[in-house]
Amino acid sequence: MTEVLESPIGADTIAVPEHVGPAGLEAHKISAWFGQRKVLDRVSLDMAPGQVTALIGPSGCGKSTFLRILNRMHELVPSASLAGGVLLDGVDIYDPERKLTDARRQIGMVFQKPNPFPAMSIGDNVLAGMKLTGTQVAKSDREALIEESLTRAGLWTEVRDRLKTPGSTLSGGQQQRLCIARSLAVRPRVLLMDEPCSALDPTSTRVVEETIAEISSDVTIVIVTHNMQQAARVSDQCAFFLAAHGTPGVIVEHGPTDAMFGEPQDSRTADYVNGRFG
Repeated sequence: MTEVLESPIGADTIAVPEHVGPAGLEAHKISAWFGQRKVLDRVSLDMAPGQVTALIGPSGCGKSTFLRILNRMHELVPSASLAGGVLLDGVDIYDPERKLTDARRQIGMVFQKPNPFPAMSIGDNVLAGMKLTGTQVAKSDREALIEESLTRAGLWTEVRDRLKTPGSTLSGGQQQRLCIARSLAVRPRVLLMDEPCSALDPTSTRVVEETIAEISSDVTIVIVTHNMQQAARVSDQCAFFLAAHGTPGVIVEHGPTDAMFGEPQDSRTADYVNGRFG
């Protein structure tokens, strides 16, 4: 079943799939540069559909850069370049014939610091993602979409009576869940999360982690985290990044989270997950 969404700038209507389901994401030999500085070296990783993949490793090893490559944000940096490919269910998102907005619609992003639009109401914040991807839902469907998105983000019961108040009036944890709701409103198949709990208190962190668990069957999640306990709690798969002595970041080891934490194959992985460095 599809829902026809109309562009707010008068472009052709776009038929957007309704709840198509999570997609597999494959990074193939990704190398990345900022100017002459190489920050990733031939990184390959399969991120299975409907699972949570955690990217772990010390600061400066390329995790966030890798995450941004997965939905074409890296290319927005003037000095940035990359090699390799990213496949969404086998289709290259960097194919010149594919629109940037198409990649952003299917692969959403939640940032480290909550970034709701402060002048917008809670309800309008949810719908803002539609405009950012060049689409707009029919007026008759907006209330249902707002409720659905806020419910999936675990926020509906807390804000349903104040949807017209500014998003900036919410607590930090609520603002982060509002940003998750904004991303979910466009019904992405993959959701990227760059340290989504690093600025939150323990209670808000728990609620966001519960939200991740609840939505992971509907959307593939890739999360960057420096919190090893969080990686162990929320992820199915884990990839350990490392950049040693000024060299570009690489994946040292990846696999099921239980194995990565319980029986790592590389001594560097064991040292990192047990807190001996990083």
